[in-house]
Amino acid sequence: MIQVAAFKWVPPFAQGSVRDIRVRWALEEAGLPYAPMLIDFDQAASPEYRALQPFGQVPAYRDAEVELFESGAIVLHIARRSDALMPADEAGKDRVTCWLFAASNSIEPYVAQLAGIDLFHAKEAWAAERRPQVETQLRRKLADLQTALGDRNWFADDRFSAADIIMTHVLRDLRHTSIIADYPKLDAFVKRAEARPAFQKALADQLAPFRETEKAMAGA
Repeated sequence: MIQVAAFKWVPPFAQGSVRDIRVRWALEEAGLPYAPMLIDFDQAASPEYRALQPFGQVPAYRDAEVELFESGAIVLHIARRSDALMPADEAGKDRVTCWLFAASNSIEPYVAQLAGIDLFHAKEAWAAERRPQVETQLRRKLADLQTALGDRNWFADDRFSAADIIMTHVLRDLRHTSIIADYPKLDAFVKRAEARPAFQKALADQLAPFRETEKAMAGA
């Protein structure tokens, strides 16, 4: 049985954004059953968990063949086992891999900078000066990304793939803003991806233990 490490609870602003959702989504699309391995922050810092995930983050992944960390690497591993997430031909696989890395390397750093300011540093004096610069840089990247998507539904060969899982998750980290609405093709892309039953199942499964933990905390 595949195991995926995930947190029992995170603060509300992070719910729906923790990266185990990428792996859950990929497994749902691939039709591969898995068991969540729920941990708290103390367990994440333990030597036992650090042996599986050196940085004490989630997700971590284990199947009959490998133990992995880093959500992009895990999603790529799953995609290689599933026609639902990656085409059979080598050139098609390379194009999916290219867009998966583009999401992680060309788009995510800019999204993360803005989200970091808004969610962690909004009240600090330097943030008011820095944020407009970060947003301008991000918007340039989003304009390029929208141009690259064009009239296609998906990024790699216009078929849903592992690349779209990572790209959607990256863009969803702007949902505390209205920025994506200014890029209609990207906005439609995210909504199209979020409407997929596999995403809805992955999101519900990530949120369920958070709700259970919150109920337990309220009753304590």
